[in-house]
Amino acid sequence: MAEVKALNKHACPECGGDAVWNPAKQALVCPYCGTVIPGALQADGSGVVEHDLATALRNVAAEARGWQAEKSSVKCQSCHAISVFDRERAAQRCDFCGSPAIAPYEETRDPIRPESLLPFKLSETQVRDSIRQWYGTRWFAPNKLKKAALTDTLKGVYLPYWTFDAQAHADWTAESGYHYYVTERYTDANGKTQTRQVQRTRWERSSGALNHFFDDTLVPGTVGVEMDLLHQVEPFPTQEVVHYEAGFIRGWVVERYQVDLGQAADRSREMMDTELRALCAGQVPGDTHRNLQVQASYAERTFKHVLLPVWLLTYTYGSKNFQVILNGCTGEIAGRRPYSWIKITMAVLAGVVVAALLIALSQR
Repeated sequence: MAEVKALNKHACPECGGDAVWNPAKQALVCPYCGTVIPGALQADGSGVVEHDLATALRNVAAEARGWQAEKSSVKCQSCHAISVFDRERAAQRCDFCGSPAIAPYEETRDPIRPESLLPFKLSETQVRDSIRQWYGTRWFAPNKLKKAALTDTLKGVYLPYWTFDAQAHADWTAESGYHYYVTERYTDANGKTQTRQVQRTRWERSSGALNHFFDDTLVPGTVGVEMDLLHQVEPFPTQEVVHYEAGFIRGWVVERYQVDLGQAADRSREMMDTELRALCAGQVPGDTHRNLQVQASYAERTFKHVLLPVWLLTYTYGSKNFQVILNGCTGEIAGRRPYSWIKITMAVLAGVVVAALLIALSQR
């Protein structure tokens, strides 16, 4: 990454060390002497701006770029995540997958600067407690998982996201189905005439329109975490984002986005189209519907680039690596784990025994 002159450094008034954001204190704290520096960062939403999307896509070069601090970057040759961290830190392994196959990464162009971020709220101590509880509820995991999982690989990481707003209008047409019942006669297996109620559907054309405002539709820019796990720990409280300052990320790892603004904008449009179609479907009268057609238009499309906090644990069990993700604000957790086939087999056998006993008792 091209070097950017460090701005807004927060020196400790006691020892002169560079203070970092501390989730437990919700303030900058000196990592050397423990001095708390309250009020050094403005953790509020002032200064957070939504940018016009069409203008930005026409003139991406005009966007503010760089991290406002001197940073180093490495790219993992395994998962391809680009990690950004303080220049004085030496990276040994990838913070996302644990692979030692990392190489220095030089930016050909500084990334678009984040517009805002959500500071970490959960401390490492709180996160370790949550992960231990999570291990304890994995009933079919091996008994020695807690000891075998390398919890010392826990990392706090800011993930890149794009948020999109838009005012949407949709016109829809469909065929509404209304159920009714008719009496039908039939002959049963004994040759007797019986009657039964049979459902029929009457179809009528219908149409309508709706307006909807999309607020902070999130599109991840990460490649370092497993996307299905990430979606499980969403949403993030984006209404609490604060203006980006380099002090918030000093001492933390940041992933550089690899989904650019144009790609993210296309993805957000697909997500909005899907949600808008579901909203239109909810307006169609009747008991069921078919041939729903939606014509959508979007106005006032805006965006911002944000950093959202997660705690990331990559542990090894046997010969496999597993990933656990914890939302750095809400504490929501999701992850992979190994399975004990001995436990699963015993559970299946126990179920068979119980079923056999129930059958035996019912036949008495």
